[in-house]
This record gives sequence, C-alpha cells and structure tokens, in this order.
Amino acid sequence: MSAKKIVKTFYDSNLAKDENVIDMFHKDCTLNWNSSKGFSALNKNEIEERLIGIKESYLSFTYRLSHLLEDDNTVTARYTIYYTTIERPLKEEPLAHFISIWEVKDGKMYKGYQISNLLDDSVENLTSFSEIKL
Repeated sequence: MSAKKIVKTFYDSNLAKDENVIDMFHKDCTLNWNSSKGFSALNKNEIEERLIGIKESYLSFTYRLSHLLEDDNTVTARYTIYYTTIERPLKEEPLAHFISIWEVKDGKMYKGYQISNLLDDSVENLTSFSEIKL
C-alpha cells in the first residue's frame, strides 16, 4: 500500500469509534505537534492516551481533508477536524485546522510533524454566509 493510501486510511477514520486506529502507528512513532497550547512531542503510548481521551469525550471525531500530497514515503495533509459530543449528538461542529506531515515506515505512520490552529471568527470558518459580519 502506498504511503498516501496509508495516511488517507487514517484520516478517513472516526477516532471516537474506530477501535484499532492505534495499529496504524509504527511502534517507534513520534509526533511533534505545534498547537495554540505550545509544543508537544508524543510517542505511540502518548498518542494512544489521546485517542482514549477522544473516545471518552466525543461521539464522533472526524477529519475533512482539503489536501493530501505524497512525495515518496512522506505525505502532507491539510484538514479540519469535526466533532459531536454526548451533550449535542446531532450538532457536528468544526474544532481546528491542521497541517500534518507524516513519514511512513514499514506500512505505518512513523514520524509526524503537525501544526494546528483553533477556529476563530474568520470568514473561512463560518458555516453560512448569514454569519458574516460586514
């Protein structure tokens, strides 16, 4: 399977429901993440802890890809995360925008570099034109 197909399979998953998503990560996986809360370096066990937290907190937690680019064993993805909560199961909302770069090794996601930005009130984050304040 190509590196792009491996990474796309991950981004097609629902992290709140897919039980085996951690198996997509290499045993020596690392994720370097720059977020609005600062820098985090995560290993596979720490990624698994985050996945458990998602399963406990959300009914759905999905990705909507806008870009997926491959260069040999490296894949770059641009996407927005959407979620639903137990309290509001019928209201899907966007959470944040991401750009991630993954190196694939042995058919698994191996080294990740990620930057994220929480949504704000900018026009591209609105769900309809009626929300635009001119």
